[in-house]
Amino acid sequence: MSDSWEIGKKKTSGLKKRAEKAVLVGLARSSQSKEEIKEYLDELEFLAMTAGAENDRFFIQSLDHPDSRTFIGSGKTEEIAEYIEENDIDLVIFDDDLTAKQAGNLEKIFKRKIIDRSTLILDIFANRAQTAQAKTQVELAQMQYLLPRLRGLWTHLERQRGGIGMRGPGEQEIETDRRIVRDKISKLKKRLEKIDRQNQTQRSNRGELIRVALVGYTNVGKSTLMNLLSKSEVFAEDKLFATLDTTVRKVVFDRMPFLLSDTVGFIRKLPHHLIESFKSTLDEVRESDVLLHVVDISHPQYEDHIKTVHETLNSLKVEGKRQIIVFNKIDLYREKYFDELLDDEVKHEIMTELKEKLQNQYHDSEVILISAIQKENIEELRALMTKEIEAEYKIRYPYRTHHF
Repeated sequence: MSDSWEIGKKKTSGLKKRAEKAVLVGLARSSQSKEEIKEYLDELEFLAMTAGAENDRFFIQSLDHPDSRTFIGSGKTEEIAEYIEENDIDLVIFDDDLTAKQAGNLEKIFKRKIIDRSTLILDIFANRAQTAQAKTQVELAQMQYLLPRLRGLWTHLERQRGGIGMRGPGEQEIETDRRIVRDKISKLKKRLEKIDRQNQTQRSNRGELIRVALVGYTNVGKSTLMNLLSKSEVFAEDKLFATLDTTVRKVVFDRMPFLLSDTVGFIRKLPHHLIESFKSTLDEVRESDVLLHVVDISHPQYEDHIKTVHETLNSLKVEGKRQIIVFNKIDLYREKYFDELLDDEVKHEIMTELKEKLQNQYHDSEVILISAIQKENIEELRALMTKEIEAEYKIRYPYRTHHF
């Protein structure tokens, strides 16, 4: 972790270009099932791959509570230390956040770079940020994450314990670093406020159009669907957080115009500072009239993904909006769960039952099953969106007749 962001050194964005060999470490708590643990580690591996690291091996520690000194137990620590020495491992990635003390102790034992989940996500965001707003938001999140961990990251002088009779140049150096970081945070917040005011002006200039926002877990196909509905070229890739900056397009269905926006995907254990920093980007979601919640139906943990998105939306105080839950990737769902010997009629019955089950489960929202990549059921989605948008126009302008 000490190589991530050091005060006074030239800032680097992201991991090294060469794929670094990594081992991934996670905790298995007694309250979790084997499927949950596997899902968390698979997601961590996908995050590592997105950042440019190459997973060499998983290590799972069975503990209900992390060790205060090294996060994992002494036996597992020794096992990992031996493995990374024998296999020329570059870094160790933990699936949970580490304290400065834990990271420092682990670096001493492993003699390798230590990265936790938040550091990894921030690294990906730093690599993906394109606009001035996204870059400022990521830098602010990095500084806020760094501030309480300065003691563990500091490498200017030999560490000295603070307190009476123990204050020396080392303690002064840490305080200097803290002051530099606090000043930087203050400047970044002011810069973001200025950008937010500019964006607010842009949003107010968009007139009276109804706004539709695409939301969902990361890598569920939001950008692919955005391209399909708006006939535009938004960047889409099979990696986590392919989209960071909100993209807004004017779209017309049946001569009825509206604004469609694509936003950053959500993920479990998203760093708190990152959510705080990106709240301004997510203003498009807050100010939208209709939400298109995209879900990867082929994913075994899609229900957890829906729960994560709802929790994040609640934290952003986004509630009470019209919502269409778009279950995407039904082509992959059929590949995974359908027997080759099933005839078309049986397949149709299964999909009908699945839709009925989902509609009953999420009865507060409209539900539709599609494949954005195969353009399946897209016309049905357009019709459903048209109905919802038209209903919203009638609520907003009850005394005005719109001829679209």
